[in-house]
Amino acid sequence: MTEKQSSNNESTQAYYTLLKQIQALDFVLVELTLYLDTHPEDTQAIQQFNTTSLQSNQLKQQYQQLYGPLYQFGASPSGTPWNWKDAPWPWQV
Repeated sequence: MTEKQSSNNESTQAYYTLLKQIQALDFVLVELTLYLDTHPEDTQAIQQFNTTSLQSNQLKQQYQQLYGPLYQFGASPSGTPWNWKDAPWPWQV
């Protein structure tokens, strides 16, 4: 294996590792969203959502700096109680 091939392999591996980390965090955000829709006063879950949202956004910024645009979920932290249940939602305006 040449030095260039090794570098390409490492770059490809880093790309997929970062993408998988983002996907895992976004999965957690989807699950927390579903939970918080029925448990809007659970401050521990809201804190976990907000922390995970920040982590996801940091990795997405890193990804976009390295590889280009990426569609985002969980970009907006929640207040207490869970305020994503409040209407109107952005797509209803």
